[in-house]
Amino acid sequence: MFSVGILTISDKGALGLREDASGLLLHQLVERLSGKVVAYEIVPDEKDVIRDHLIDFCDRRGAVLIFTTGGTGVSPRDVTPEATMEVIDRQIPGMAEIMRMEGYRRNPRSIISRGIAGIRKHTLIINLPGSPRAVRENVEILLPVISHTIEKIAGDPSECGAP
Repeated sequence: MFSVGILTISDKGALGLREDASGLLLHQLVERLSGKVVAYEIVPDEKDVIRDHLIDFCDRRGAVLIFTTGGTGVSPRDVTPEATMEVIDRQIPGMAEIMRMEGYRRNPRSIISRGIAGIRKHTLIINLPGSPRAVRENVEILLPVISHTIEKIAGDPSECGAP
């Protein structure tokens, strides 16, 4: 079992004006990954606030996987990828690429998602869109590689070639 942080980015959610359906869904999906949620917050679309929470989840609360949901689009207040870029050490572009590519098959608008995935120290951070449907679809796309990625980040020396 590994520790997971869930960070929902939503101005209305942070004000209590909208239920966090995506964050609640992520709690359920984390169980499928054999994870345990150790940190969960709803924050407004403010780059500094998002950045500070990502650092807190990683550096203080010990999450080895952080899912963000929301703030990945092209609206002026969508700044989750920029906040994430400020905290990660390395990107994992293939994760974001496959989410957009597979998402396009279901909804062509998915290609305007700007979400990224990357590593901060020993933590995998994945930006997901804000809708519950997109959260479910994207987590299912990544399920086959999330545990392996966490193991590799932690220093697992085994070969990556065999699925």
